[in-house]
Amino acid sequence: MTFVRTSVFLLLALLLAAPAMAGHHDEGPVRQAIVLAAFGTSYPEAVKSILNIKAKVEKAHPGVPVRLAFTSNIIRKIWQERQGDAAWRKANADIPDEILYVKHPLATIADLQNDGYRDVAVQSLHVFAGEEYHDLLTLVGGLRSIRSLKAKYTPFARLVVGRPALGQPGEAYPYVQDMEKAAKVLKGDVEHARKEDAALVYMGHGNDFFSTGIYAEFQKTLRAEYAYPIFIGCVEGYPAFDDMAALLAASGKKKVLLKPFMIVAGDHASNDMAGDEDDSWKVMLEKAGYSVIIDLRGLGMVDGWADLYVDHLADALAQGAGK
Repeated sequence: MTFVRTSVFLLLALLLAAPAMAGHHDEGPVRQAIVLAAFGTSYPEAVKSILNIKAKVEKAHPGVPVRLAFTSNIIRKIWQERQGDAAWRKANADIPDEILYVKHPLATIADLQNDGYRDVAVQSLHVFAGEEYHDLLTLVGGLRSIRSLKAKYTPFARLVVGRPALGQPGEAYPYVQDMEKAAKVLKGDVEHARKEDAALVYMGHGNDFFSTGIYAEFQKTLRAEYAYPIFIGCVEGYPAFDDMAALLAASGKKKVLLKPFMIVAGDHASNDMAGDEDDSWKVMLEKAGYSVIIDLRGLGMVDGWADLYVDHLADALAQGAGK
């Protein structure tokens, strides 16, 4: 909370100082930047999923600075503590500074504005339009609403948000079409399951405060696309493990390919899904008589899934509306 309060004060001070920066606003074209807002991960290996998406965005927008931001306060705190741990940094020398010093989207946007970037596109790296995405929209909406007495001193010329992988409510880009596109890029997972003669089971994150029926709907989309037993359960919300397990039992399959339906294969994937504790999905499925194959690869490592965010960012920039 201290970090967030500090960021808010920083942003307010920056905005109040806008008149002093008038010369920058009057000179040349408006400078553009991109922020990739992910929930984040504390697992060094899982960082590769986020960096893979970032690389694709950078390739699609050469010359435009692309910054990472993590929405999770807990995860950012872990990285902040590692900044002063010389032994950890030596053992994880391949972790880039942009991860080690990652900030909240609010602070990241404020830094960009302070550096003279007034056209900022924020691309959500969330799976669906749930709690984290809602809060991101609220944050950006608040910043977008700021107006100065003189228009030339308004902090942002444009501030837009790109929708999550499975879309969002609204008619501009029907979420059903986004789900159909997302289903097609998971063809490799289905082929792997077919080869093993295994049911394909995904663990999604979900949440307890937002409807997570989108997971059940996407499960239906996947099964319609591939005519194969594919199931999705959530750590939090619906469908829970028991909901998924009941449908899995009815499929008749005795083998399961278990994968995270998350951008990164972090704590939930490594422990809640693939861990050795009695309440991990792997252990519970094995106790139920299934042979379990684990694939610890986050969605961000699937190039087609990463491209979904590139496409949604392009839509946001073309539409010019952060809704």
